[in-house]
Amino acid sequence: MPASSPIDQIAERVERLLVRHEEVQRTNALLQEQVDALTRERDALKSRLAAARTRLDALLERLPAEPPPEDSTA
Repeated sequence: MPASSPIDQIAERVERLLVRHEEVQRTNALLQEQVDALTRERDALKSRLAAARTRLDALLERLPAEPPPEDSTA
């Protein structure tokens, strides 16, 4: 098998780089989809947390400021 010429070696290397570049692009696209999904999930959880805090604040407002006096007739 004759030694490949420098041009052939460069062409082979460029082909490998192109294949690797496509793999990295696909991986990047998948990772971006995951980031987008996690961002949406985080935003939804933050919204739910804010709503829960609002409900808790409303419940705390309804609590009496002082405990009622104890009945000593028992």
